[in-house]
Amino acid sequence: MPTGSPRTPGGPGTPATIADVARGAGVSKTTASDALRGHGRVSDATRQAVLHTARRLGYVPNRSARSLRTSVTDTIALHIPEFLTSAEYYMSFVFGVAEQAARAGLNVTLVSSGRLPQVDGLIVCDPMPDNPVVDQLMNAGLPVVTAERYGGGQEPTGVVWSDHETSLTELLDHLRARGARRPAFIASDTSADWTLTLQRTYTRWCAEHDTRPLLRKAPFGASPEVLRGAVGELLAARPETDAIVCAADGAAAAVLPEIRSAGRVVGEDLLLASCVDSLAMRTAEPPITAIDLRPRHMGAECVRLLCETLAGEAPPGTARTLPIDMIVRASTHA
Repeated sequence: MPTGSPRTPGGPGTPATIADVARGAGVSKTTASDALRGHGRVSDATRQAVLHTARRLGYVPNRSARSLRTSVTDTIALHIPEFLTSAEYYMSFVFGVAEQAARAGLNVTLVSSGRLPQVDGLIVCDPMPDNPVVDQLMNAGLPVVTAERYGGGQEPTGVVWSDHETSLTELLDHLRARGARRPAFIASDTSADWTLTLQRTYTRWCAEHDTRPLLRKAPFGASPEVLRGAVGELLAARPETDAIVCAADGAAAAVLPEIRSAGRVVGEDLLLASCVDSLAMRTAEPPITAIDLRPRHMGAECVRLLCETLAGEAPPGTARTLPIDMIVRASTHA
């Protein structure tokens, strides 16, 4: 007859095992394992019962053993546009991913080619459908969450996106309320969904207000010199321009010297705004009205959605909207 007292699952000094979780949820060890990993044919009710039992018992998986038994690596991959890694938006996005991944007990590896190391899932920021690296990653057979929508043939497992159409419409309406009647738009020449959405929105807004579009495009990641050249040509050819909206991160601050050299005064006879807020917008003279895209929150939300997808808590095709806000500053206070 045993003389020792029975072990309490999850009690002090006795960490709960997968067998304890299975017993507590009334399922087999295989079903409990599948439910915790988000794999296999497990009903939602069973999965929730297993997750609840695991939380109640304080179950913590043995990662080393789990990695030997399965393909789970506790690592996710991240891809961002390679030549824009110094842009403030993308750096804030990366920090958001890294912070949320750390909270979830995950490692993050940055990938710049279509060849992936062994990872559990993938986050792709601003995916461009004509980019062969992005195409390879989207077709790698892994769960993929994209930051902004993907216009290619392969549907991501999940997407976190922002309503750029509404935000730009609000910005253009704000400029009109401040007296602007001939707003120009300096777009990024790229196939990313957010860029195309901005261009369509600007063109539609001009049509609705019986205004001739003044649309100029600059290469994606263009240097300040290229951006200043585009604005200089615009103001020389269209001196009636009374507002300029720049799509790219940092572009509005970069073109300020060109606007001044053309004899225009920002915030008085020319309004200036940006579709991406940053430190450069906040510290410019005058400070520039911009749309806060909340990149750090975007990165964190992408990790949350990927984790829920891997755990089977979010179905394939889940789309979530991240709110964004217009920050009005002196550059549009005419």
